[in-house]
Amino acid sequence: MNFMNNVVLLEMLKKQSKPRPIKYQVILHNDNKTTFDHVVDCLMDVCSHNELQAYQCALIVHNAGSCSIFVDSYDECNLVHEQLNKLYLNVTLEKFKR
Repeated sequence: MNFMNNVVLLEMLKKQSKPRPIKYQVILHNDNKTTFDHVVDCLMDVCSHNELQAYQCALIVHNAGSCSIFVDSYDECNLVHEQLNKLYLNVTLEKFKR
Protein backbone atom coordinates (compact mmCIF):
# COMPACT_ATOMS: atom_id res chain seq x y z
CA MET A 1 0.00 0.00 0.00
CA ASN A 2 1.48 3.36 -0.92
CA PHE A 3 1.49 6.55 1.14
CA MET A 4 -1.54 8.12 -0.57
CA ASN A 5 -3.66 5.03 0.05
CA ASN A 6 -2.73 5.19 3.74
CA VAL A 7 -3.72 8.86 3.93
CA VAL A 8 -7.07 8.18 2.27
CA LEU A 9 -7.71 5.21 4.57
CA LEU A 10 -6.85 7.29 7.65
CA GLU A 11 -9.23 10.06 6.58
CA MET A 12 -12.01 7.53 6.03
CA LEU A 13 -11.47 6.06 9.49
CA LYS A 14 -11.55 9.52 11.09
CA LYS A 15 -14.88 10.29 9.42
CA GLN A 16 -16.35 6.99 10.55
CA SER A 17 -15.29 7.43 14.16
CA LYS A 18 -16.97 10.84 14.59
CA PRO A 19 -20.34 10.65 16.27
CA ARG A 20 -23.14 11.45 13.86
CA PRO A 21 -25.39 14.34 14.83
CA ILE A 22 -28.88 13.29 15.78
CA LYS A 23 -31.25 13.95 12.93
CA TYR A 24 -34.96 14.56 13.12
CA GLN A 25 -37.71 14.27 10.56
CA VAL A 26 -41.03 15.88 9.83
CA ILE A 27 -43.72 13.38 8.89
CA LEU A 28 -46.75 14.48 6.86
CA HIS A 29 -49.96 12.54 7.55
CA ASN A 30 -53.01 12.19 5.36
CA ASP A 31 -56.19 14.01 6.28
CA ASN A 32 -59.49 14.83 4.63
CA LYS A 33 -59.24 18.58 5.20
CA THR A 34 -56.48 19.89 2.93
CA THR A 35 -56.44 19.80 -0.83
CA PHE A 36 -53.75 18.09 -2.85
CA ASP A 37 -52.73 21.43 -4.39
CA HIS A 38 -52.44 23.06 -0.96
CA VAL A 39 -50.13 20.26 0.23
CA VAL A 40 -47.94 20.58 -2.88
CA ASP A 41 -47.74 24.37 -2.51
CA CYS A 42 -46.82 24.11 1.19
CA LEU A 43 -44.08 21.55 0.54
CA MET A 44 -42.61 23.76 -2.16
CA ASP A 45 -42.79 26.93 -0.03
CA VAL A 46 -41.77 25.61 3.38
CA CYS A 47 -39.58 22.58 2.61
CA SER A 48 -38.08 23.90 -0.64
CA HIS A 49 -39.24 20.86 -2.57
CA ASN A 50 -39.38 21.22 -6.32
CA GLU A 51 -42.78 20.64 -7.91
CA LEU A 52 -42.12 16.99 -8.78
CA GLN A 53 -40.78 16.15 -5.32
CA ALA A 54 -43.72 17.89 -3.62
CA TYR A 55 -46.21 16.10 -5.87
CA GLN A 56 -44.58 12.71 -5.20
CA CYS A 57 -44.64 13.26 -1.42
CA ALA A 58 -48.29 14.30 -1.56
CA LEU A 59 -49.11 11.21 -3.60
CA ILE A 60 -47.28 8.94 -1.13
CA VAL A 61 -49.18 10.54 1.77
CA HIS A 62 -52.47 10.13 -0.08
CA ASN A 63 -51.83 6.43 -0.83
CA ALA A 64 -49.75 5.27 2.17
CA GLY A 65 -51.08 7.57 4.88
CA SER A 66 -47.79 9.30 5.73
CA CYS A 67 -44.39 10.28 4.37
CA SER A 68 -41.16 11.73 5.74
CA ILE A 69 -40.92 15.12 4.04
CA PHE A 70 -38.00 16.85 5.77
CA VAL A 71 -34.87 15.59 7.59
CA ASP A 72 -32.41 17.88 9.39
CA SER A 73 -31.40 19.06 12.86
CA TYR A 74 -34.02 19.38 15.58
CA ASP A 75 -34.13 23.18 15.28
CA GLU A 76 -34.65 23.14 11.51
CA CYS A 77 -37.26 20.39 11.68
CA ASN A 78 -39.08 22.14 14.50
CA LEU A 79 -39.26 25.32 12.43
CA VAL A 80 -40.67 23.43 9.43
CA HIS A 81 -43.09 21.56 11.71
CA GLU A 82 -44.42 24.82 13.17
CA GLN A 83 -44.79 26.48 9.76
CA LEU A 84 -46.66 23.52 8.29
CA ASN A 85 -48.92 23.33 11.35
CA LYS A 86 -49.85 26.98 10.81
CA LEU A 87 -50.76 26.06 7.24
CA TYR A 88 -53.15 23.38 8.56
CA LEU A 89 -51.11 20.34 7.54
CA ASN A 90 -51.15 17.29 9.79
CA VAL A 91 -47.44 16.85 10.65
CA THR A 92 -45.42 15.27 13.43
CA LEU A 93 -41.79 15.66 14.49
CA GLU A 94 -39.71 12.66 15.52
CA LYS A 95 -36.17 11.32 15.59
CA PHE A 96 -34.98 10.12 12.21
CA LYS A 97 -34.68 6.35 12.03
CA ARG A 98 -31.62 5.39 10.01
